[in-house]
Amino acid sequence: MDVLTKEQRRKNMQAIKCKDTKDEVLLAKTLWRLGYRYRKNDKRIFGKPDLTFTKHKLAVFVDSEYFHGKDWDTEKYRINTNRDFWWKKIEGNIKRDMQVNNELTEKGWKVLRFWSKEIKKNLATCVEKIEQFKLKKSTMH
Repeated sequence: MDVLTKEQRRKNMQAIKCKDTKDEVLLAKTLWRLGYRYRKNDKRIFGKPDLTFTKHKLAVFVDSEYFHGKDWDTEKYRINTNRDFWWKKIEGNIKRDMQVNNELTEKGWKVLRFWSKEIKKNLATCVEKIEQFKLKKSTMH
């Protein structure tokens, strides 16, 4: 049983963003301050990665734990409301994420995926993983 009314739940769900989430913005702004230049949600790249470093063929995704199914085999049983819908939706997202990874990899791209909480808790580690691709920093004059 949902603790919110249908109207409250509807408004809650409408407020969820698919791009420019707090964690995505945090990562992007940190990289920008460090001198790394990227494109955001580039429609020309399959899967519209959150951040793309085109020269280096690096695609970065920031995934929410809930909508992208972190620890799905155990967490799916915590969903008690509208279970059929959410299981189908999240399993579809997981499948699509794998397809995007495969397609980009086949085209010579490197794909990095970070969980939202991973960015919150270990931003420096996430930045280091991106820096391992030996990106060149922009020199500003």
